Amino acid sequence: MNYETKQRSALVETLEEHRDEILAADTIAQLTAAKYSVSRSAVYRNLAKLEADGTIRRITVPGEARAFYRYTASPVCRRHIHLECSECGRTFHLDVGSTDSLIDSVMRQSNFRVDSGSTVLYGVCGDCRRVGGRRTG
Repeated sequence: MNYETKQRSALVETLEEHRDEILAADTIAQLTAAKYSVSRSAVYRNLAKLEADGTIRRITVPGEARAFYRYTASPVCRRHIHLECSECGRTFHLDVGSTDSLIDSVMRQSNFRVDSGSTVLYGVCGDCRRVGGRRTG
């Protein structure tokens, strides 16, 4: 049975507000608790449920022991390939036209269907390239 609780709704709202970021579980708990008065344990319980139903995806970051999560249920995310900066961690959406073109090209060349909503290309964003190193904040 999958039902919506106030805590789960608050957590999903928090994730939607930060859909262009990968967030550590403790950060998600802090953001949700601060705005919606949801306990840390409720956040962790619901993260596991949201991961199981495909609403979020667990991300491993090299050199990090913590779990990170990306919200993938947003309609904005479903038709875009994600571009993630390996320096600052920000996530960008490749525009729909470019996503469709890339996916069509992959399909024609390799007969492989790409799941755009869960595809991430890693690189360095323009802001980080301009400053020549890891950004903070």
